[in-house]
Amino acid sequence: MKQTEQVALSRALNTLLIILCINITCLANPAKQAGIKGVVKHESQPIPYAVIVINNTSMGAVANASGEFELNELPIGQFTIKAQSMGYKPAEQTIILKAGKTETLEFVLEEDVFGLEQVVVTASRNEQSRKTASNIVNRLSAESISKVQPIVVSDALSYVPGLRTETNCQNCGMVQVRMNGLEGHYSQILINSRPIFSGLVSVYGLELIPTAMIDRVEVTRGGGSALYGSNAIAGSINIITREPIKNSYAAELQTAAIGIGLNGADASPETAAKFDVSVVSDNKKTGMALFGSLREREPFDANGDDFSELMQLKNLSVGTRLFHRPSYRSKVVIDFFRINEERRGGNAFNSLFHEADLTEGVQHKINSGAINYDYFLGQNSHLSVFASAQDVARSSYYGADQSLSDYGQTDGFTYSIGSQIASDFGKNTLLAGVEVLGDELKDQKLGYPDYEQPIYDDTNTFIGFEHAPNTTVANQDKLIYGVFAQYERQISAVKLSAGLRYDYYNITDNVHGTGDCSGKVISPRVNLLWDILPNLQARTSYSQGYRAPQIFDEDLHISASATRQVIHKNADDLQEETSHSYMASLDFNQKSGAFNISLLAEGFYTYLDNAFVPIPSEVVDGTVTYLRTNAEDGAFVQGVNLEGKLSYLNKVNLDAGFTIQRSKYKTPQELGTTDFLRTPDNYGFFTLSWTCTPQLSLITSGQYTGHMPISYYDQSISDENYEGELRRTQAFFDVGLKAAYQATIYYLPVEFFGGVKNLFNSFQDDFETGVERDPTYIYGPSLPRTIYAGIRIAGII
Repeated sequence: MKQTEQVALSRALNTLLIILCINITCLANPAKQAGIKGVVKHESQPIPYAVIVINNTSMGAVANASGEFELNELPIGQFTIKAQSMGYKPAEQTIILKAGKTETLEFVLEEDVFGLEQVVVTASRNEQSRKTASNIVNRLSAESISKVQPIVVSDALSYVPGLRTETNCQNCGMVQVRMNGLEGHYSQILINSRPIFSGLVSVYGLELIPTAMIDRVEVTRGGGSALYGSNAIAGSINIITREPIKNSYAAELQTAAIGIGLNGADASPETAAKFDVSVVSDNKKTGMALFGSLREREPFDANGDDFSELMQLKNLSVGTRLFHRPSYRSKVVIDFFRINEERRGGNAFNSLFHEADLTEGVQHKINSGAINYDYFLGQNSHLSVFASAQDVARSSYYGADQSLSDYGQTDGFTYSIGSQIASDFGKNTLLAGVEVLGDELKDQKLGYPDYEQPIYDDTNTFIGFEHAPNTTVANQDKLIYGVFAQYERQISAVKLSAGLRYDYYNITDNVHGTGDCSGKVISPRVNLLWDILPNLQARTSYSQGYRAPQIFDEDLHISASATRQVIHKNADDLQEETSHSYMASLDFNQKSGAFNISLLAEGFYTYLDNAFVPIPSEVVDGTVTYLRTNAEDGAFVQGVNLEGKLSYLNKVNLDAGFTIQRSKYKTPQELGTTDFLRTPDNYGFFTLSWTCTPQLSLITSGQYTGHMPISYYDQSISDENYEGELRRTQAFFDVGLKAAYQATIYYLPVEFFGGVKNLFNSFQDDFETGVERDPTYIYGPSLPRTIYAGIRIAGII
């Protein structure tokens, strides 16, 4: 870590310690105490395990199975108490707490089937209900994610409007998430609202993150650079980990067979297990959540050539979230998780990497940690001080034909430190903050014995072989200093939001120095929310964003075959990329008798000035170098997202989304086309669930992927001829079924579930074969027909 970075980190930690000491001192003179108790209902029925919080404090509680709650050791004074539960609108009551007295409250909550009133944080870096947010936020809860039974986050994100996950490598299964027609590195991945998901981790993306650690995922489409900085051009994906709110436990075991009935291929087994446990102290001041998952999958060969189309995979993840409330106005939260993953594609899986004909093998060791301190200043201000970091060690092999020269070691360290304050003055809200983001990256090719270079002594006696040394491929330091502010003003039925961020970035190339660059960027954002009617809202926005000319995630993945390897480099004169994004939407929500209906139409247009584009520039001994340059006249993405939700008696629920879009460069690029490759013009999803009885649920889901252009490079590539051809893929419709049954066995709540993914085997049928295949020629659904079954045990202690 550089000296300037150490100083910045030290100052942030010192500030955090000072604030903590102030609060500990305050505990020596506690305020006089009061209490509240009550019940939370819907109509005349209690709502079990509803959450009760006291606004502008760190205090809260969870109701029991009868909807009853109690909070003691409370300060005296006037406070607003809020009750909330998934599927219901929050309700608030303002009371005056008096010393030695316990107040009794009753909350009656109304249904909120589609979660319009649920709290989100991603739209403005501050808590607010989804309905009042000036940006549309899609909120995926753990319950909604479980409907499609994903093992990792990436499998769930295709069920969000405008998002699509895709596999980019036939060897190692590299996955990325595209948003509004833009590639994955145009979206900012956040962990608990912090941008520590580094470019190195992003190579294999959200497939590394197990669903076991997730409380919810918040997706915001549209430029977010004004709040989150670089790479938030398409939007942001905020992964929020589980927080302990009650004493609970859960464990799940799932087994699957991949590739049932596909061209006579042998099915491959997959097993996944996960658990989470939460413990909260009796006084609700301290709590801990512990979670973990284990996943193992054997390789799958779809076309019988003894080379895998789905890689071998082992993933072990564990993590925890702890909180403590030093006082009723303060809260400290500590997060940590560790991910160990090994993946390998190619052939000869029982051999060492270099003994196989073709191998792409990667091992990740990821440690992520964060500390967040919140302090409520009076009745309208909230201060946050935070520090988070992620350390990644990646061992890799990308090679063919028993090569010893393709082992690599990549190390990365990413951190974020800063502070923000949010103040709510009724019709006016102000948020401001500072942030320092750092990213250190070192990539090496490891040394190896060169058996073509024997060594002889003076008597011409053989004594060994030359040994090639380690070679540093990339050694980059990135440091960004950011200052941001956002002001919101409510004027009658209109809310105006204006944000601005100033970033100074400095990128240092420690290998050649040719990649050194720095810049100052101002990123504005303006949003308008208009409540046309109680059930009809209109939103419009303009935002500006940027991407600095750094090393990106795909630069660290080398597509390998016996005839062709692909690497990426930045042009010496590469300029920063700037975006201008416009969005407009109409959001309609209506309850009519037993039906609830929600409709959303959202148009988007993004212009990319100095758009980054990879162009094949040279071939040397079968290695193709793609040079990242700035596209002449830029590029644009435009389209519309459509979403519809329908609920009948909250027993039958339909959720569907469809995207129609175009992604084009202004001038022809790779293979002479103006189209963005691997980007379909149309794609969508649906989920339909039916709660047949209180015990039995049936769910069907589906994803549609339209035709898209894709590059193909055959096995005749040479130093003189590396031009490929442009192909257009077929369309796919992937349908899944799931059944879940809940029972009580010896007082233990148990759920049995099972189903099938890709029922009709809508799967690519022209995979490349053999050691000389083009591994990037892969498209369509990530899994063939897969049958799975499992058991889940969960309860409240």
